[in-house]
Amino acid sequence: MNEDALEALAKELTRQTGKHWSSMASHAVGRSSYKEMYGFVWRDDAVAYEDGAVSYLDRSDTFEREPYSAQFRSLKDGKTFVVATVHILYGKNQADRASEIVALSNYWTWLQETYAGNNQIMLMGDFNTPPNSPAWDKLDTSARPLVLDGASTLSTKDGKFANLYDNIFISKQSAIRVNKVEVFDYPKFLGLTHAKGRDSVSDHAPIFLSANLSGGNGAASASAVTAQARPTARNPMKPAASVGGTPANLALAIRGNKKTMIYHRPDCPSYNAIAEKNRVEFNSPAAAEAQHYHLAGNCR
Repeated sequence: MNEDALEALAKELTRQTGKHWSSMASHAVGRSSYKEMYGFVWRDDAVAYEDGAVSYLDRSDTFEREPYSAQFRSLKDGKTFVVATVHILYGKNQADRASEIVALSNYWTWLQETYAGNNQIMLMGDFNTPPNSPAWDKLDTSARPLVLDGASTLSTKDGKFANLYDNIFISKQSAIRVNKVEVFDYPKFLGLTHAKGRDSVSDHAPIFLSANLSGGNGAASASAVTAQARPTARNPMKPAASVGGTPANLALAIRGNKKTMIYHRPDCPSYNAIAEKNRVEFNSPAAAEAQHYHLAGNCR
């Protein structure tokens, strides 16, 4: 996938539905010459891009393809929600994938700090790992999978599915009310054989989710921009909070969390919540941002 293909998809959806659709894409990710891009597509009369489009700054280089996230707002009730996506390495066996799955626990913590105050977080993608794998144990304390049964990868036999690798995880503290979630059998819908679908579309079927944000924190906001995020005309990312907006004459140092790459001013609510082992100090916001830290979303 590339930006042109994503834009073409949005245009075709606009043509077929009579409603305008927009899109945004990440930069290309991947360690080798083979690269992939993540993307989001949304209908403009239902959802609006809020802020915080960002690729994860994976300082330990655990992920083959760093996750991508953004915050959106429902135009029905004004509530905000966070969508993150990742494509986990397949590798040679399940053990090759386990390290990335385990690291999603740290990524989830990073999401919580980046979009501070917003528990409406959804992590979706191709995890190449079933939800009952022990590799999920660390993330299980914070999030839960929505699809527990069935399978999402197309087998070579028509009408049969092989593995449950695709899923959507939501925060256990989330007020998201799930109305319906299912694997969408696109070959059956389009009248394709599995061989044709695997060759021309994908060997994975998409996950369809219908949910209500009722009861969530609609007032949450975020500012999550790192050097890896790339604003373009098709990626309308809002800028990070400016240093010029920082309250003057702060007597205490700026505190950063080296695990999440987020910094807090002394007047921020989570200034004293950073674990000692993860704490690093800077003499100014500019110094923190020079090291690719970004301002916590609950700082004003």
